[in-house]
Amino acid sequence: MSYVENDGNVERPDPLHGRKLNVGIISPYSFETPGGVQFHIRDFAEELLKRGHHVEVLAPGRRTRDMPLWVTTNDSSFSIPYNGSVARLSYFGFVGPRTRRWVKQGHFDIVHLHEPETPSLSHKPLTMIHHPPFVGTFHAAFDPYPLALRVFQGYLRQYLSPLSAGICVSDAAKQVVNHYGPRNIEYDIIPNGINRRFFATAQPKAAWQGTTERPTIGFLGRMGETRKGFSVFAHAANDIIKRYPSARFLCAGTGEQDAIKILAKVDPTGTLAKRFEFLGRISDKEKARFYKSLDVYVAPQTGGESFGIVLVEAMAASCAVASSDLDAFAAVAQDGDDAALFTNGDGHDCARQVIALLDNPERHEHLRQAGFERSKRYDWPEVTDRVLEVYARVLS
Repeated sequence: MSYVENDGNVERPDPLHGRKLNVGIISPYSFETPGGVQFHIRDFAEELLKRGHHVEVLAPGRRTRDMPLWVTTNDSSFSIPYNGSVARLSYFGFVGPRTRRWVKQGHFDIVHLHEPETPSLSHKPLTMIHHPPFVGTFHAAFDPYPLALRVFQGYLRQYLSPLSAGICVSDAAKQVVNHYGPRNIEYDIIPNGINRRFFATAQPKAAWQGTTERPTIGFLGRMGETRKGFSVFAHAANDIIKRYPSARFLCAGTGEQDAIKILAKVDPTGTLAKRFEFLGRISDKEKARFYKSLDVYVAPQTGGESFGIVLVEAMAASCAVASSDLDAFAAVAQDGDDAALFTNGDGHDCARQVIALLDNPERHEHLRQAGFERSKRYDWPEVTDRVLEVYARVLS
């Protein structure tokens, strides 16, 4: 077995035995707006580049100034509601021929298609007669299973048949793929990754840190999207301030005006809103400091989550986590061993779990340490090793 070095000069088994690949990765979503799939592709590509592989990424939309040079865009995208959010896809007109030409001209050893079931760029190469091996990663989880997918199950199973292997980011994503994925390929469950050291070494921000009597409790996400659970968080906060009247609730992300309206419905007196501080959209560096500064991070998402990346990030920053008991979140939390779980959609139960953590320093410290240990499994070097094992199997 060959070995490669990663950060810290730690040698790791190399499933490719020293071979350096030319990898093409296709994103279904535009890099103009942040999202979990885009971050996953970006970070994975950077890890491959560190190891000496050549990587090119194709994505919908236009270039932005902060976009890496190895990302190519097709200058075409449109927005549609998708899985409780808004996705920027690219599908019509010359998108198909241009995408297939990109694959052909890239002379790739392997092409990695993210969400190939989605009507966007990663869907287009599957009609090619001559092509490099295709690996598909499936991110989406749905509850309930959508009618549209039910209608197109037969079509998708046939259309996705050129895939040589499938990767699902969680058991929840695998349950969805079981409905429409090709049955003649192997599927590996490989989670999303994080730069664990980045979060672990972040410095807390004094202005965000709390005290025993004035704890800080955090929310991160798009507050205007129902599935992100800000309403649940607001109801929980209304209970928490009865036990901790000076508690502060720090909210990072977009949708402040939507959040203010929700708070007004929960507490028309305005008392609750005074305990909330809105930080707006924050940088990756600020996000790491955000987690590091909190007493408890709350993940109240109510559905549409295939993986608990926010849980893993907070855990890597040694932050105690309370999250809804979505299947994907419960899997990361190992059914409550590494994070406090509350009933999905129940703000009162969320408050009970947060208060229990704040009231019990030993339990709080245990979850901080257990979560930090759990986050090792999601470090990008670990995750990349497993993806490269899939590549090696396909190429062999």
